[in-house]
Amino acid sequence: MPVQLLGAGQIRALAAELDVTPTKKLGQNFVVDANTVRKIVHVADVRAGERVVEIGPGLGSLTLAILEAGAEVTAVEIDHRLAGRLPETAREHGVAAGALEVVCADALRVSALPGEPSVLVANLPYNVSVPVLLHFLETFPHLQRGVVMVQAEVGERLAAPPGSKVYGSPSAKAAWYGPWRLAGTVSRQVFWPVPNVDSVLVAFSRDGEPRGTEEERLRTFAVIDAAFRQRRKMLRQALAETLGGTSATASAVLEAAKVPATARGEELSIDDFQRIAQVALL
Repeated sequence: MPVQLLGAGQIRALAAELDVTPTKKLGQNFVVDANTVRKIVHVADVRAGERVVEIGPGLGSLTLAILEAGAEVTAVEIDHRLAGRLPETAREHGVAAGALEVVCADALRVSALPGEPSVLVANLPYNVSVPVLLHFLETFPHLQRGVVMVQAEVGERLAAPPGSKVYGSPSAKAAWYGPWRLAGTVSRQVFWPVPNVDSVLVAFSRDGEPRGTEEERLRTFAVIDAAFRQRRKMLRQALAETLGGTSATASAVLEAAKVPATARGEELSIDDFQRIAQVALL
């Protein structure tokens, strides 16, 4: 029996059954268009037999599209009502036993994923999207690639290159794990309720080898945070406190890292930030 996707009427009926009202606090906007969830799965290149982690499956529209492609799903859902209903929804729509595992947990705190998924696919609430993505990439090295649907502003930041007006701390930290790219736009009309913001698809792939040690990552991220906390200042000033307490000390570290002391954070690549951190750790 092929997996059947949810229609808009079924999604609203499920929400009514569970007494679920989409809230701005949780950033909930349910996708009610089958073509859109199939598009996400296609862009993510989900293949039969793969294990996919989905963050915030909600009522299951994207979940069923992933399962329709023949993949297995580990779904992480914070709402106990949604987490409890999802396996039943899957059975009702033709999903084979064992293809779906639901973890009822806060995605920002989850520390184990059954099946060690290699792909991440999700429709992420704008208010937690960056912290959740960074947590998953840091915590689960078996995640090799993925596609997420996020608010356009967030997606543009994640995929921004150095020198871009929207390049910032999320851009640099995400690049620690590998390249990111914008992979498509999504109409507001496919959501219930209709949001006040545009959405995009962002794709990423993890580099083949880890970029550095955990100590290097933490130090690099501290340098990134300091650089963008005062992004209008030159690095010798913005990084003074982080790199020893004075602009002279910071300038010496920057010179050793082959980074101009007069540069600003938005000009630096993740390689530049890492070199600064490596010199500072010596």
